[in-house]
Amino acid sequence: MGLDTPPVLAVDALLDDPKTRIIVCCGSGGVGKTTTAAALGVRAAERGRKVVVLTIDPARRLAQSMGIASLDNTPRKVAGVSGDGGELHAMMLDMKRTFDEIVEAHADGERARAILANPFYQSLSAGFAGTQEYMAMEKLGQLRARDDWDLIVVDTPPSRSALDFLDAPKRLGSFLDGKFIRVLMAPAKVGGRAGMKFLNVGMSLMTGTLSKLMGASLLKDVQTFVAAMDTMFGGFRTRADATFRLLQAPGTAFLVVAAPEPDALREAAYFVERLAAERMPLAGLVLNRVHGSDAGQLSAERALAAAENLEDAGIVDQESGKAGLRDSDTGTTETGTPEKGTTGTSDTGTSDTGIPGTGSPSADVDDADVDEITAGLLRLHAERMQVIAREQRTRDRFTSLHPEVAVAEVAALPGDVHDLAGLRAIGERLATGVPAGA
Repeated sequence: MGLDTPPVLAVDALLDDPKTRIIVCCGSGGVGKTTTAAALGVRAAERGRKVVVLTIDPARRLAQSMGIASLDNTPRKVAGVSGDGGELHAMMLDMKRTFDEIVEAHADGERARAILANPFYQSLSAGFAGTQEYMAMEKLGQLRARDDWDLIVVDTPPSRSALDFLDAPKRLGSFLDGKFIRVLMAPAKVGGRAGMKFLNVGMSLMTGTLSKLMGASLLKDVQTFVAAMDTMFGGFRTRADATFRLLQAPGTAFLVVAAPEPDALREAAYFVERLAAERMPLAGLVLNRVHGSDAGQLSAERALAAAENLEDAGIVDQESGKAGLRDSDTGTTETGTPEKGTTGTSDTGTSDTGIPGTGSPSADVDDADVDEITAGLLRLHAERMQVIAREQRTRDRFTSLHPEVAVAEVAALPGDVHDLAGLRAIGERLATGVPAGA
C-alpha cells in the first residue's frame, strides 16, 4: 500500500441500502464505465434489488455479456440473474427515439406527426451537440418516475470530457427555451438575404448536418418546426431543472470510474471537484484494471539482479554444486548422483517418485535452457512490479489531493468480459475493493 491509504469503498453496503435509488457511473472514455455499471447491476440484482441498467455504449458489449440479442430503448429482462426476489433489466439509450417520445408525450397527435416529419427536427434530434447527454438524463427521469425498479444504474455517455453530461441538461434546456424561439423566428420575419445572413450566425452553433441545409427550404422548415413546438420549449427547461435536482438528491450516488493512469485520474480529480461544487453526492472512486502480484515480496530490483546473474554468471559461481567428473556413459558424477538435467525421468515422463512433472527436467532441457527461462520469468516479474509501482504512485497523487474519497480497486482481468460470469467476477472485485495479490 502507498503512504496515503484511502478509505475502502463499501460497494455492497451501497447496493444493499434501500435509500440508494440511482447510481451514476461517470468518468472519461475507455475506463470501463459500461462494464462497471453492468457488474453493479448484476450484483445488486442477485442481492435482492430490482435493477435496471441504462447504458449509452453503442458497441453492444453489454447486451452480449448479458446474453441478450440486442438492447434498445425498452428495458429487457436479463435471464439467469436472480436472488431473493431480485431482477435485472437492461436497456441502451436510443437518443432519437427518446426525443421522439418526448414529442409524442407532450403534443397532440397531429402536431406530433408534423414535428417528427420536420427535417429541421430530424437534424436537431439526431445531431445537436449535447443531445445524447441530455436524452440520457431525460430517460433517467422517465425511469425514476415509473418506479418499477428500486435501483437504476446509469452508464454515462462516452465523451471527450467527463463533465459533459452534467452540463448538457442546462445547455440544451437553455437552447430550447423562449429565447431560442425568438432567435429562430427573427430571420424568418426579416426575410431575404439579410434574414439568411442572420440565420447563418445562429446555425454556426449547430452540427455539421444542419450546416449543410441552406436556402429558403431551411427557413420554411425552421418556421414550421418553431410553430409546432412553440408550446413545448418551456418543458425542456423544466425537465432539465428537475433532472438536475434528482442528481443532487440523497438517493443518488455517483461513482467516478478511472484507470490507474495519469490522464484518467487527473480527469477523475477534476470530476470529484466538480461534483462537490454542484453539491452532488459522491460515493467514491472505482479504480479499474489495477495490477497486482502474488509475489509482491520480490522487488523489481531483486528480480532484475537475479536475472542478470543467471544470464551473465557474474555474482554466484554457477558451477558450484556440480563438482566431480561426469561419467559420460551413465550420466552420473563420481559420487553416483544423477547429473542435473539428464536423469530422474523415465521414458514416460515420470520422476523417480512416479509422479509426473515433479522430478528433474527432461533430458532435452539443459542447465542453460533452465537458466534462460528462469531469467525471462524474473524479468517479466520485474516489469509487472514496475507497473504496480507506477500505478501506486499515480493513485497516491490522487489520494493526496482527495484523501476523503473512498476507493475500490478492481484487479485487471486477462481478457475482456463477455458473459455473466465475467460480470460477477468484476462485481466480486468491486466488493473486495483491492486488487488480487495486494
